[in-house]
Amino acid sequence: TIRPVRRSYYDPSSAPGKGVVWEWENDSGTWTPYDMDVGITIQHAYEKQHPWVDLSAIGFCYVIDFATMGQINRQTQRKRRVRRRLDMVYPLVSGTLPKSQSWPASPGAAAAPPVPACTCPQCLLVMSVKAAAGPGTATLQPRKAAPAPPAAPKPLLPAAGPKAPDGVAVVRGSLKPLAAQGGRRQAASTPALSSAGASGSPPGVGSGKASRPGLSTLNRSHLQRLAIAQSRVLIASGVPTVPVKNLTGSSPVNPALAGITGILMSAAGLPVCLTRPPKLVLHPPPVSKSEIQSIPGISHSCRKTTKKQAKKGKTPEEVLKKYLQKVRHPPDEDCTICMERLSAPSGYKGPQPAVKPDLVGKLVKCSHVFHLHCLVAMYNNGNKDGSLQCPTCKTIYGVKTGTQPPGKMEYHIIPHALPGHADCKTIRIIYNIPPGVQGPEHPNPGKSFTARGFPRHCYLPDSEKGRKVLKLLLVAWDRRLIFAIGTSSTTGESDTVIWNEIHHKTEFGSNLTGHGYPDINYLDNVLAELAAQGITEESLAQEKD
Repeated sequence: TIRPVRRSYYDPSSAPGKGVVWEWENDSGTWTPYDMDVGITIQHAYEKQHPWVDLSAIGFCYVIDFATMGQINRQTQRKRRVRRRLDMVYPLVSGTLPKSQSWPASPGAAAAPPVPACTCPQCLLVMSVKAAAGPGTATLQPRKAAPAPPAAPKPLLPAAGPKAPDGVAVVRGSLKPLAAQGGRRQAASTPALSSAGASGSPPGVGSGKASRPGLSTLNRSHLQRLAIAQSRVLIASGVPTVPVKNLTGSSPVNPALAGITGILMSAAGLPVCLTRPPKLVLHPPPVSKSEIQSIPGISHSCRKTTKKQAKKGKTPEEVLKKYLQKVRHPPDEDCTICMERLSAPSGYKGPQPAVKPDLVGKLVKCSHVFHLHCLVAMYNNGNKDGSLQCPTCKTIYGVKTGTQPPGKMEYHIIPHALPGHADCKTIRIIYNIPPGVQGPEHPNPGKSFTARGFPRHCYLPDSEKGRKVLKLLLVAWDRRLIFAIGTSSTTGESDTVIWNEIHHKTEFGSNLTGHGYPDINYLDNVLAELAAQGITEESLAQEKD
């Protein structure tokens, strides 16, 4: 798998240019840095001496209050501490910024301004083999110094010098790794073929002179041995591989060495055929209507959901009264919602609930203690469905519901087996949610939302545990907990339908994406995720009642 990477440049006056890092305190009490763009936004407002900054403009429902150095969740009103830390300043780049780079270089790259050569192990070894293949394969003239930072990489291949590189040495036609690790490997000289005179290398290898006249006389069999030996060095250092097959009819290459071996052999002009990657199978073979079966023990094969209105007639105070005990003598600790001491009044600054700010209550199941003022504010900013979830340990009180938009859920059995479940058929679930307009319970009421990738097909084995998971998923669907509206972690799009922390398998006949089978732990994992949403076997009995 090849993925693009990039290096970003920032203005010297920005947070990274000044070495400023903004961090928030997580539940374990340690500090986590904000993403770079978020930190830059916070620092910009801080330098402008704004009292606070609202991060909703960049897709986050938080407000940073500089007076209290706190992060406030706009939905739950939970407050976390933040801090501003000075770190090492990022190095400056002089002159014009380098253009975007990629490897291998495009045909038109020669016309681009010179940039420092890549010094990663893969590129260095590939280029050293190209050098051994002779002229016409690669040009190996030393690079002239280009305007660059003082720490620019050295030229790709040194013009002279009999010394072998720190990472590899050529001895009797093979390479011996010298166990250079970590920073030593990064700082090592460019891998080049060492002089062969005293070490028994094949005749024709140059003795280290500037012109390196004998490199092109290396025969193909030695190049192949060289490529495989060099690949072993890279495999030992963790370089990823892909399948490869040598078409000359020689012995097959070990799969663990295949990927970089294929690249090196190709660079040396040897015939190489990259094998096809495993095929991604998202959907089963076509199934006729007559082959589709209903699921025994589960009525119907389709379920629709609409927005369920919260129960009327109960105030937030009446709802919370069922789950709380009043505490007359608060412990000497912080309220984890407002971060003020429990012995002091609540620090919540939003719309004031009809509760005294100094009252303190303890949740009856988990015994965590909060300001009643903060709990009422948190309830008012939630779904107002009669349930409450402890912000510290996530224990659920009452029946938790979500904000899933209206849609349809279909489920049935198809006559095909999933990988790892050859002994049973497959339960197919089809979710379909159309785009629409956000309601008052959603992040941006009145604004339209998108619904990408629907209908979404998901799969479970038609086993006893698979049917149990389906029954609990139906409860989650009725409680509007399968999907939510938010920002997609895959595309970055905001105001779109996203999964809501209950993982589904959307890949039918393979597991290339991690969302398929075989996965021996999946059913247990999804049962744990459902339990975290308050959905267990007890929920099935409640639904029947």
